[in-house]
Amino acid sequence: MSADIEISSGSSEQEFPYRALSTTAIASVIFAVVSLLGFFVWALLGLAFVGMLLGFVGYSKIKRFPQEFAGHSLAMTGIVLNALVILGGISLHSYVYLTEVPEGYTRVHFWELQQDSNSPGDRPSSKAIEINGNDIFLKGYIHPASGSGLLKRFILVPDLGTCCFGGQPKSSDMIEVRLLNGQTTKAGLTKKKLAGTFILNRGPQKVTDFDNTVFYQMKVDQIR
Repeated sequence: MSADIEISSGSSEQEFPYRALSTTAIASVIFAVVSLLGFFVWALLGLAFVGMLLGFVGYSKIKRFPQEFAGHSLAMTGIVLNALVILGGISLHSYVYLTEVPEGYTRVHFWELQQDSNSPGDRPSSKAIEINGNDIFLKGYIHPASGSGLLKRFILVPDLGTCCFGGQPKSSDMIEVRLLNGQTTKAGLTKKKLAGTFILNRGPQKVTDFDNTVFYQMKVDQIR
């Protein structure tokens, strides 16, 4: 009777051996959840690519060492979830990009107005001269020195990397913005979308709290 019990116990251990749950499979699912932020910030969709790769690595590891690792379903879940985030995120951002420019306005990228890194930035770009007086659509950030609360006028910059560390943007990195029709916008660190008339100053203008002069103005009809 005692021998029968011992044999039964040994058989149970062979039938249900301990297997470690694959950490790469777990990480794949975690990356899928975090990468949902990519629906708001497109650059974070890169996390889903990492998560999908981890899912494949985990799945492969489990297939090669089935007696040591568990988590086959978890790895597959991570792969599928990350793939859905990638497809959904790319579709969403593509749709937004293709539909965000209001009718009658032309998309202009801020980098087209900037001088290259080897230039002192003390003159307008050729693109700025070309679009003077045109209705354009442009994205940028409100410089913190423009004030707080609701603003009707502010300085728009391409990014916050320089100003947030105490630096001064170059002249070709700034646009003096005036909102029309009683509009206001809340100051903050989020990117703004503006549609309005681009104006090239005949002469560089000095703006309070900024060392460099400003070449560009924009009278804005719509802001989001």
